[in-house]
Amino acid sequence: MLTHKPLRAVLFDWDGTLLDSYQADANAYVQMFQALGIAWNLTDLARHYSPDWHRVYRAAKLPPEHWTEADRLWRSFYRLERPVLQAGARHVVQELATRFRLGLVSSGSSLRVRKQIRAFGLDRFFAVSIFGDEVPYRKPHPLQLQLAIRRLEIEPGACVYVGDAPEDVNMARRAGVAVIGVLQHSPVAERLRESRPNALIKTITALPGLLSRS
Repeated sequence: MLTHKPLRAVLFDWDGTLLDSYQADANAYVQMFQALGIAWNLTDLARHYSPDWHRVYRAAKLPPEHWTEADRLWRSFYRLERPVLQAGARHVVQELATRFRLGLVSSGSSLRVRKQIRAFGLDRFFAVSIFGDEVPYRKPHPLQLQLAIRRLEIEPGACVYVGDAPEDVNMARRAGVAVIGVLQHSPVAERLRESRPNALIKTITALPGLLSRS
């Protein structure tokens, strides 16, 4: 079994897990770095990618006094991108919502991610959503996930978290929650494997079958 108790809730990461967003993220990063005079390309970004963008800034040796401007530039370039849902993600969310309570725990900003989930018509499926700008700590700190579980009024042992990065695995582990890694569109698939989630699936479409067997 994945969970210590009967499964009652499934919580999702957004970017890279339900949303096929890495190319959009990466394009915005590279253009932002170019605007700041930093010679980073897609290979550099893939090597240092993290859901905590401050880690990316540190890896690029961007001085902290330029982080606010970097955030502004990233948002301006990202607005030109049009990421889409992962193949089958809508069906997965719709199916699981008939069996479990669902939640969203994303490092992304509330303004951006709320707008995206509304645009895709998914907001009504999530009983709780916690975003990166609503907490003082970033993944892998467990606070976001702990808040979501508390609002659902469900024990950690009755939940699973689904993500695509080692920070997702470490966050869930620190919150006492079983975690499932999604490999296919992860920009850090090998690091995800090495973080040893409770289960690995190739694509998000494999999730309902896995949860039926757990």
